[in-house]
Parts: sequence; structure tokens; C-alpha cells
Amino acid sequence: MATKPDQTTQSNYRDISTEHIDIDWSLDFNAKTVSGTARHNLIAKKDGVQEVVLDTSFLDIKSVQVNGQTSRYSLGEHHAVMGSPLSIQFPQSLSTGKTIAVSIEYSTTAQSTALQWLDEAQTAGKQFPYLFSQCQPIYARSLLPVQESTHPFLNQTYNASVTSVLPALLSAIRQSPPAVGPPHDGKKIGEDLVKYTYKQPIPIPSYLIAIAAGNVRYRVFPAVLGKPWTSGVWAEPEVVDAAYSEFSEDTVRFIKAGEELIAPYRFGVYDLLVLPPSFPYGGMENACLTFLTPTLLTGDHSLNDVVVHEFTHSFFGNGVTQADSSSFFLNEGWTTYGERLIQQVLHGPKERGFQFIIGRKALNDSLEGYKDQPKYQRLVIDFDYGENPDDAYSSIPYEKGANLILHLGEENCWGLDVFLPYIRDYVNTFTGKSISAYQWKDHLYDYYKRNDPERVKLLDTIDWQAWFFGEGTELPDKMEYDTSLATQAYDLASKWEASRDSPVSALPFKAEDLDQFSANQKIVFLERLQSLSPLPSSHVHHLTSLYLFNMSTNCDLRLRWYSLALSTDAASDFAPDAAAWLVDRETGLKGRMKFCRPIFQAVHKVNPELAIETFTAHASEFHPIARRLIEIVSYPWHPSCIELNCT
Repeated sequence: MATKPDQTTQSNYRDISTEHIDIDWSLDFNAKTVSGTARHNLIAKKDGVQEVVLDTSFLDIKSVQVNGQTSRYSLGEHHAVMGSPLSIQFPQSLSTGKTIAVSIEYSTTAQSTALQWLDEAQTAGKQFPYLFSQCQPIYARSLLPVQESTHPFLNQTYNASVTSVLPALLSAIRQSPPAVGPPHDGKKIGEDLVKYTYKQPIPIPSYLIAIAAGNVRYRVFPAVLGKPWTSGVWAEPEVVDAAYSEFSEDTVRFIKAGEELIAPYRFGVYDLLVLPPSFPYGGMENACLTFLTPTLLTGDHSLNDVVVHEFTHSFFGNGVTQADSSSFFLNEGWTTYGERLIQQVLHGPKERGFQFIIGRKALNDSLEGYKDQPKYQRLVIDFDYGENPDDAYSSIPYEKGANLILHLGEENCWGLDVFLPYIRDYVNTFTGKSISAYQWKDHLYDYYKRNDPERVKLLDTIDWQAWFFGEGTELPDKMEYDTSLATQAYDLASKWEASRDSPVSALPFKAEDLDQFSANQKIVFLERLQSLSPLPSSHVHHLTSLYLFNMSTNCDLRLRWYSLALSTDAASDFAPDAAAWLVDRETGLKGRMKFCRPIFQAVHKVNPELAIETFTAHASEFHPIARRLIEIVSYPWHPSCIELNCT
């Protein structure tokens, strides 16, 4: 089946496409701009191509050259989602296979959605400003002119030169100065300009182009004998030791396990960057440089599954890429499934089942949250032209996608020992390519027709229509998970449920109830309680005094605790603490959307004035992506939301 046109780009990528980009940037932390040039090497896909159209959004275009000569160009009307198309005319038309070089001199502006510029006070060290980008799903166009699509034509390599007064990192391999050398090449950080050069030799989609710059240090992880890749962590000096302690041992184990299970790691470098707290995601799988939220630094490695997830994107997403946003689950569903395979290798099948149980709660919440927008409950979403795929961002492509793969590959059809060879063939066949959900399905059938025809009959029993396009709050098939590690948590929740009619003075619970629980077991306990009828206010307060969830440094635990407390009759008592936690100066802003979106929404239901006051006072501290989605969920009347046509 032919790939449909991408609904989120105004570029003419089907006529001509970028093969390589040479980037030359200068960072101005006072003006808060990235300025310079982006030079595209393009190849014509058909005869008679007379122009290239690039996606841009709020870029200040200075000049354009074609093959070194000044060229005419025009900037089209701004679309609220897709930005402004930049049309560049050629001196003569191109025939199929002919190449051309187009260079754009430009600068970013204050409206760039991809960039967040942080003041000194918003960093851990509070001495220097900070910059980082977030280009997924469609925001690279506000960082540089680009044909922004994950269409099969549009993976590109890039080289970059970045001049900055602060150390600069990109989603590529550092060429100079060396990462293991003195910080900022020995020059004075914050004052002296240093040129940083990078190369990305592997073609990647534009959303994986990334930059960060700040007062960061590098700690390399121990090398693994015989492996061609290196790994390490970047962070501000104030947290780099904690980051190294948290991730050094596990990250190398994750890479080795992934290679043994799926395929060799092919990007050469796998580094982590711990960002300031406004980063809106748990992690972002930028090539060579995974961005991470500082909320993972718990000291006990309990949240390192996020690193497993981002690394697994090396195979699914950064390797095999979605053809467009309608097939986002090919990136995230496969990655979630693959992440849990690696967890099974490292920790056993019980841990994998436990992760599916935790994920199922997030999936149920997302499906319920979109009950008034059932289109977004689908696994394959038919986006309208110009519709923002971020409006559908939720756990659904992650968890519904992972459950489909678990169901067809293990539960319904054959088992992991038979399914693993298919996974390896899938990755080997499509790495470096972009495919749709239908192309994946066709490959699945073709593989078993060639290798094990009898199993095709089992594939035919899958209700593909229901899995791909089904709406509602239930999955098409009943899923069974290993509940071994959840039993204790379920039992304790059941005891609390059974005690609801007893006076607090007669309750048998004690603080030691959770002594043998892992962090994930505590999470499942809280989620199980929330799935039952709300406890009386007196019991909620007693539970708080015993287990001290409201003092936990594990943000995932705090999220589940506030989600539970704010769904009970005691909600008004806990709303102030929940709102304060989101913006607390001492523990850091909770800019990760997993935390800020649901908690702001829950507080808003209980105490709208408190939610509005808290958000308004701190709105500028949140990343533009998170800010927009908080406004959509809880504050559709907000001026910024009205300006963005959120309603």
C-alpha cells in the first residue's frame, strides 16, 4: 500500500528531498536566538522541479542562495500548526536524480516552539543560562528550515558547527573539542566563544535534530571490551555525580542486552543529558544523545526504565520510523514492548508483567480522558490536514501498541521464542526506513508466509480493524499479565478497601506495611486503591500519616499519591500541597507533562482558583509544549490558549 501524504507538512518532499544538511549556528543567550545558516543538499524525485518548499515556523529569514547564488524566495501565510512555507525558486528546472544546494541564512525568534531558553535561576547551578530543544513531533521547523516529515524520502545526515559561550551538545558525534577534554575546551565558560563541531553520519528524521547548551560536564561510563560504541552522561556540575551514580552501571547493561536481544547499536555514541526541570518529557530519544528529566534522579535506580525505553528507540523510531503521525505507535508501541523485553532479560518475566500492569493503568486513564474525542482512542489516527499530532499525545500509542504486539506475538499466536526471530527480521528489514502501520502488517504476513505458513492462520484471527481503529475504553482482546509482583500490593489495597467502615482508631495498618515493597509495588498499591471506591477522608489522612507518600522524593510515587488523594472527599485538603509540589523551588519545577498535566487538571477540578493562580504565576517556567497542553486540558479560556486556537 502506498504511503499517504503527510498531513503536517507544507513542503514539496515528494518532488524533491533533502539528503544532507550542513548547519552553522551561533547562540546568543542575551537575545535568545539561534542564528546562522542551514545548507540543504537536495535531490529531485521527478522531472521538472522548479522550486523547493521548506517548512518554517516563526523564523526570521535573512537571505537564500541556490548553488552559491542569491535566489528569489517567498514566505507564505502562517498556519497555526504548520507554520509558514518557505518557497525557493531554482534558476532552472531539475530532472529526476539531479542535485542542488540551497542555503538559508536565518535566525530563530521568541516564538520558536522548539526552543526553551532558561535564565540562571531555572538551572541547578544558578550561574549560567541554558538552552535546549524539543523538535518532536513537528517543531524542528521553528529551529531551522526543513522538510519536516517522517516520510520515507526524508531521513537525512547532518554536520553542524555551533559557536557558543557555553558548552554545546547536539544529536550527533562530537568532532571537536573532545568530550573528555577540559570543559569548554579550557576556555572561560560564559564568556569565551568556542566552536563545537558535530557529524551525524546516519540518516535520521528531522525531529531527531537536537541542541542543548549550558554549563554541563561529561562523565564517561566504563568502556565495554570489544564494543565499538561509547556511553556517558552530561549534566550540570551540581548534579553530574548523582547522574553518573544513577545511570552508569545500568545504561551499559541496557545497551548490551538490547544488542543481544534485537540488533547491534549503530549510532556509535549513546550519551545521556540530564536537563533542567522544565523538560516536558521523561526522556527524548535524540540520536546519540538521550535527553532526560532530572526527576529520574532518585538515588535508587528505580526509574531507570525510562533510559531503557529511550535506548530501545535506537531500534524502533530512530531505526524503524513511522511514516507519519498516524502510525506513531510503530515508534512508541514497539519501543514500549521492546523495553519490556530487555527488562525481562535483565530482571525476569515477572518484572515485565509488572510493567504491563503499571502501563495498563496509564492506558485506561488516557482512554477515559479521550472519551469525548474517541478519534484519539484509536491506535491508527487519520489526522486532518494541519491537525497537530500533539493534541493526541497520550499513553495510547505506547500501551495500546505494546499490548497489540504482545497479543499477536506471544499470547495469541506462538510465543516469544518464535516471535523473536521475526522482531530481528523486522528491524533488519526496515532500519533506516519509514513505514506505515499497513506496511508493518504486510511485512508480518509476508514473513510468516515465507517462514512458517501455518502461523498465518493465527494472524488471521487478529481483529486488525478493532486494534487499529477501535474506540472506547476497552482493548479488543482480554489481556493476561504475570501478576506475581502485584499480589502484595493488591492484597494491601484490598485490606484498606475492606476497612472503610471501621473507625481509624481500629485500623490495623502500620508504617512497616511497605518495608518490603519496591517503588513499583507502591505505585501499583496506589493505583489499585484509586481504581476502587474512594476511601473516606479520615482513612486518606491516616494513610498519609502512615506511609508519608506526600514526602516521597520519587516523583512517580508523588504523582500516584496526589492522583489518589485528589479523587477522594479529602481532595480539598491535599490540593494546596499538590499545587505547591508542581512548582516547588527546592525540589524543582515538575515540568514533565506526565506530572504537571494531570495534577493541574485534578487541582483545577477541586479548587479552580488555586490552580489558576499557581499556573499563572509560573506559566513562563514551563516548556512551551507543556504550557500549551496544560492550557488545553484545564484552561481553554486562557489568553495564550485562545491565541493558539486551542479550543
